[in-house]
Amino acid sequence: MQRLREHSVIPGFGLTLGYTVSYLSLIVLIPLAALVAKGTGQPWAAFSAAVFDPRTLAAWRLTFGTAFLASLVDAAFGLVIAWTLVRYEFPGRRIVDALVDVPFALPTAVSGIALTAIYAQNGWVGRWLQPLGIQAVFSPLGIVIALMFIGLPFIVRSLQPSIEDLDPATESAAALLGAPRLTALRRVILPALQPALVAGFVTAFARCLGEYGSVIFISGNMPMKTEIASLLIVTKLEQYDYPGASAIALLMLVSSFLLLLTVNLLQWWSTLRQKARE
Repeated sequence: MQRLREHSVIPGFGLTLGYTVSYLSLIVLIPLAALVAKGTGQPWAAFSAAVFDPRTLAAWRLTFGTAFLASLVDAAFGLVIAWTLVRYEFPGRRIVDALVDVPFALPTAVSGIALTAIYAQNGWVGRWLQPLGIQAVFSPLGIVIALMFIGLPFIVRSLQPSIEDLDPATESAAALLGAPRLTALRRVILPALQPALVAGFVTAFARCLGEYGSVIFISGNMPMKTEIASLLIVTKLEQYDYPGASAIALLMLVSSFLLLLTVNLLQWWSTLRQKARE
């Protein structure tokens, strides 16, 4: 340990550790602690009334349902996109790879307005959906579309390193042994990519749970129909119902923490599997 400290790029272990703890406390720990204190500092009757209110339960069902469905669709399409970007060379590959990160850089409100304009009844895509009786905007389908846009980069970026580490010789060996492509995909490729795919799915799911900006424009924000949990929190804050907003936010915080804990456990499990293979 002493030798590592002498050759450290950033000198002063105690100073850097103190700065790290202080910075994280001011930016992360103290606000979260205040939220926990505000949410748990009210009587159980008031807490349960805010969390299990019919309007809140409808928002929970819509939030978790659309986030799960959007993450599931992203997992399927994200696997194809990541595989294409890693295994194939084609003109414009770098541009396509850069476009994957657009949801990271684009303000969520801008993406929400753009998606609403595209999928509206007179939009580029909405005008083709309208004759089919499909209403994309101001419906749960619009929320799923917005969340798919937000969550896709998490799937792709989680899978790309695992696909790069996957030896193409294993696919060739499966083909030489007579395995059909679907069998090779199910028995060889997917088991190797499973930890990264599940980690990307959980990360995208956690991100979709807390999404706000891209959803409020395309959802219509109708209570009991298209109102998500994050919007309900903002509504309660505007009504000066701080205990109710804190109770809902605390439950979302616990859900996100459990999901992130799941991601860390999956990464730990993946590391153990990698070491076992070696």
